[in-house]
Amino acid sequence: MESSGGGALLRNRRLESFLDTSSGLRVEEAQKILVKEKPELWLKKDVYMDDNGWVSSIISWIRIVTCFVSMMVTTFIWALIMVVLIPWPYERIRQGNIYGHVTGRMLMWILGNPIKIEGAEYNNERAIYISNHASPIDIFLIMWLTPTGTVGIAKKEAARAVVRNNLSLIIFPEGTRSKNGRLLPFKKGFVHLALQTRLPIVPMVLTGTHQAWRKGSLHVRPTPLAVKYLPPISTENWKAEKIDDYVKMVHDLYAAQLPETQRPLA
Repeated sequence: MESSGGGALLRNRRLESFLDTSSGLRVEEAQKILVKEKPELWLKKDVYMDDNGWVSSIISWIRIVTCFVSMMVTTFIWALIMVVLIPWPYERIRQGNIYGHVTGRMLMWILGNPIKIEGAEYNNERAIYISNHASPIDIFLIMWLTPTGTVGIAKKEAARAVVRNNLSLIIFPEGTRSKNGRLLPFKKGFVHLALQTRLPIVPMVLTGTHQAWRKGSLHVRPTPLAVKYLPPISTENWKAEKIDDYVKMVHDLYAAQLPETQRPLA
C-alpha cells in the first residue's frame, strides 16, 4: 500500500526545479529511476535531493502554515463535539481517534511525502502499539494509522481502565525523540503495561521521518517514508522477572528492521 499527499501547488517538484536549478536532478526523477532500476534500495539510502533552495523553502513554509491552520480548524470542530459527549467517556475516546485519523491523514497529504505502508493487517486488534520516534511527522502518522479505540497514557495505573474499557495503547518506548534518527534505548514502561494488561505488542517501525522533518528545522523535505507493522508479540506468558529480556528482545527486533542509518550505534 502506497500513498502520497499534497496538492498540485504544494508538491510541484518540476516548478521547484525550473525556478531553482541548484538541486540538479529533480526529486521525482531521482525517485523514479531508483524504484525502476534498484527497487530494493527504496528507503535504504538518501536518494531524494536534499534541496535547500529558496523555492523549496517557501513551499515547505506554505505546507507547514497550511498544516497549522488545518489542524486548528479540525481541533475546534472536534472540541465542540467533545463538549457534547462529556457524559459518554468511551464515545469521546472514539471521536478523539476519528479526529486523529482525519487530521493525521490530512496533514500527511498536505506535507506530500510518498508513504509506503506494510503489514496493515496487524493494526485491527486490541494491542499495545509501540513506535520509534525521531520527528514531529511520527505524531501525524500515529494519529492516522492507529485503530479506533487507541489511547496514549502516561501512568501505569491507567492500565486497569484500558482493560475495563476494551481499549488499545500507543507508546513511544524510547521515552523521547531521537535527535539523529538512530534508535535510542527503550524504557521498561511498555513491558510493565504488557504485564498488567496481557495485551499483545504490535511494533510500528517508522523509516525516513527524521530526514523529512529534522529536529530544530522548519523545512519539510520530500523524503519517502515507510510505516511497517510487525506481527503481534504475545505477552500472555511473560514473567515479571524477565522484564529486561523482553525490553532487549523488542529493541533488537527494531534494530533489525531499521535501515543502517537509523540503527543504534554499537
